[in-house]
Amino acid sequence: MELYTPVLVLAALAALFAVGSVVMSTMVGPRRYNRAKYDSYECGIEPTPQALTGRFPVKYYITAMLFIVFDIEIVFLYPWAVRFDAMAWYGLIEMVLFIATVFVAYAYVWRRGGLDWD
Repeated sequence: MELYTPVLVLAALAALFAVGSVVMSTMVGPRRYNRAKYDSYECGIEPTPQALTGRFPVKYYITAMLFIVFDIEIVFLYPWAVRFDAMAWYGLIEMVLFIATVFVAYAYVWRRGGLDWD
């Protein structure tokens, strides 16, 4: 148990800070509410009726999925880069195959027009 004591203390401090921040902001913060504070926020522009209904274009979800795919690729590249010397040729060949697979997916999305932002 004493091995986990520092972790538990850090978790307790983090929770105390989070709860304390919320409590202090409600106690000390201004209480001037108006209609603009309750409106949804869209990057500084007026909310559109489409956003109020909760519908997003399919292009939004395709962009999100592409981000996740290429983000996961980077997650796999970091450990490979750290242990490159230990894996030698096997690691190099495996990473070339992995990057080639992701590149084929990228070329497919590009060819199908998934990267057109119009």
